[in-house]
Amino acid sequence: IELLEEIAEAVKDASLCALGGTAPNPVLSTLRYFRDEYDAHINEKKCPAGVCRELIHYRIDPEKCTGCLLCTKQCPAEAVCGERKQPQTIDAEKCIKCGVCLESCKFEAVLVE
Repeated sequence: IELLEEIAEAVKDASLCALGGTAPNPVLSTLRYFRDEYDAHINEKKCPAGVCRELIHYRIDPEKCTGCLLCTKQCPAEAVCGERKQPQTIDAEKCIKCGVCLESCKFEAVLVE
């Protein structure tokens, strides 16, 4: 992140025209106002906003899951499995991270991490 900031500042300072001088401003602005987001994505491999599919994981809280099977039936990838009236689990290998399980659960048992 620091290197990106240094490069943007160098481009800004070394530019010979107004356009070149303002070109790095979007990068510098996002670094200034969203540095925590950059850090989380790059260093922790997490997306605090929960929108980067590659960085989020779904899991079912066994304390909240009633085993109603609604999420199991709704999952287009057949990634949710388990017995009726038992806590379900999500197979991370099969999960396509579409969020259908999250939307369909009435017990707020599906967690996004």
